[in-house]
Amino acid sequence: MSFIQHTTTIRSIAAQLGFDYCGIAKAEVLDEDARKLESWLKNGFNGSMQYMENYFELRIDPRKLFPGAKSVITLLKNYCPSEHQVADIPKISKYAYGNDYHEVIKKQLKQYLQLIQEQIGEVNGRGFVDSAPVLERAWAVKSGLGWVGKNGNVITKKSGSYFFIATLIVDLELMYDSPFAKDYCGTCRNCIDACPTDAILENKVVDGSKCISYYTIELKDMMMPSSAEGKMDNWMFGCDTCMDVCPWNRFAKPNQEEAFKPIPAILNFTRSDWEEMTEESFKEIFRHSPLKRSKWQGIKRNLKAL
Repeated sequence: MSFIQHTTTIRSIAAQLGFDYCGIAKAEVLDEDARKLESWLKNGFNGSMQYMENYFELRIDPRKLFPGAKSVITLLKNYCPSEHQVADIPKISKYAYGNDYHEVIKKQLKQYLQLIQEQIGEVNGRGFVDSAPVLERAWAVKSGLGWVGKNGNVITKKSGSYFFIATLIVDLELMYDSPFAKDYCGTCRNCIDACPTDAILENKVVDGSKCISYYTIELKDMMMPSSAEGKMDNWMFGCDTCMDVCPWNRFAKPNQEEAFKPIPAILNFTRSDWEEMTEESFKEIFRHSPLKRSKWQGIKRNLKAL
């Protein structure tokens, strides 16, 4: 079987498993992105996310992360919901409406590699979903899937930006896509102007230490910083403001993944429902949800800041 046939097979399996986009790039060092990451870290835009400073060499070179790597396969999976929260309740980012994407997509990546091995032969690979030193967005652009918008998210022309990014690095040579060369944000500044905390800077730089998603999820302090006071815009977990105002997301369509079906409590729990909930109830209702990352104490802290 030729590497052209291998590539066709790999794309076909991705579609079969429900991934919306599949792009492939040669495994090599990301020089330009290395410089951007270095600058971002030097400016302290990672806040208390110290893990972003670890494994720098692995982040910029997939061959060091996975010895023998030849190709980086980037997969996008839609999470745009078909149902939305009712008005005036504590807001939760759309990606967290259903089951934790880490768990869902990790299983699918494992299945993806197994099917590749069954249909192609001995292929070694390693999959990643937002939990390892991989510059997913850089690989998405490099494999022709879209461009990085001013809000730091990968945007596709056909479907907007409500996507999870998964990466599978394999020791198999494949046909490589051309990098996405254009930027279709133009002069639009919707995301920059709408950001409640002014976290989106010029030149596609996001100050992660000022982002509401950082405040509500990554920050582990028991109290919100004074810089967040009065700026939470009713976001209790994560924030979608910069994507909700993006014109490209008018093309977003509801996802077809059963595991991302919204948990009813997320769609209609009022502030008092959240405040009256016990820790036991929280653990039971959200045992498969990304909300467990904040823990009940974090959710209570976030509520106080609204």
